[in-house]
Amino acid sequence: MTNPSSTIHSGGTVLVTGGAGFIGCAISATLVEAFDRVVVVDNLHPQIHASGERPAELAEAVELIVGDVTEAQTWDTVLATVTPDVVIHLAAETGTAQSLNESTRHAHVNVVGTTQLLDGLTRHQKLPRRIVLSSSRAVYGEGAWTRADGSTFYPGQRTSTTLDEGQWDFPDASPVAMKAATTFPAPVSVYGGTKLAQEHIIQAWAKSFGIETVILRLQNVYGPGQSLINPYTGIMSLFCRMAMGGKSIPLYEDGDVRRDFILIDDVASAIVAGALSATVQDEPMDVGSGEFQTIGTAAELIAKHYNAPAPHVTGQYRQGDVRHAWADVSDAERVLGWTPQYNLAQGIDLLANWIDAQPDVQPA
Repeated sequence: MTNPSSTIHSGGTVLVTGGAGFIGCAISATLVEAFDRVVVVDNLHPQIHASGERPAELAEAVELIVGDVTEAQTWDTVLATVTPDVVIHLAAETGTAQSLNESTRHAHVNVVGTTQLLDGLTRHQKLPRRIVLSSSRAVYGEGAWTRADGSTFYPGQRTSTTLDEGQWDFPDASPVAMKAATTFPAPVSVYGGTKLAQEHIIQAWAKSFGIETVILRLQNVYGPGQSLINPYTGIMSLFCRMAMGGKSIPLYEDGDVRRDFILIDDVASAIVAGALSATVQDEPMDVGSGEFQTIGTAAELIAKHYNAPAPHVTGQYRQGDVRHAWADVSDAERVLGWTPQYNLAQGIDLLANWIDAQPDVQPA
């Protein structure tokens, strides 16, 4: 979904883990233009790929190897014939709520899958010059907040007691944009913990071998191509399917939860920039739209698109969710020369129009 005409042809081979998923398909055509060889490793998990078949959205020239990143045999097979110049590590379990109930699965894929990849590269002496990791804003947890006197503090995870009482925000405090250089990571979900572990593992390994790292902490990614069958991701597509059916969209907490919704096109261009940029930095960078919106605002725009009833506040909450999250993207702009191009209204129109065009889409 990035513009191939603006992409530098670097040549060589790029290896993409989890590359048949939402983000992998979105970057595939551009990678084909930029590299001589594009190899994707993906297990085509039925939670994302109901048919188990190669996604139509994956560029035709991409070589797809169906395999499990957590198994050493996968990497022995792949690296017997593939010598990657760049590795883009997308493979991960991503459901925040699901990670509370399937902690072992998330840790196995996200942590062991990463170490198996690195062990395979070492075992076969196929060290790339750069690894790009798609990390997550979940590593920050609630992030930093400021008091009225200007001091910064980290409130940590909200408790069931305060949430049951409808105490959504932290008293007499304001949230701060998330920025890797200044915001200390403190995950409040199992998923967030595994993503932070991924970062630390890759950084420690790569520095030992003199390999460049690009770690991109993504905010809430949405847009055309997102799975419509995965119940644990894609709140925007879920809202669209509710509104499509003429339902009022339910809003958790008070509807004023802040999120940084970033369109897949902008995420794709950031990851491609991470793979191709002449300049990188060792420390993570944040990727978002550059602004926050409330969940209520997003739901209102979607309801308007479908002429659905106005959204309604339920007062419900979900364990592991943070109150507010948005990114300071200045480092990614400065280092990678990347900037987000789409605002929320544009992105919702693109998503909703794509959903409307899909066959057999059922209202949620």
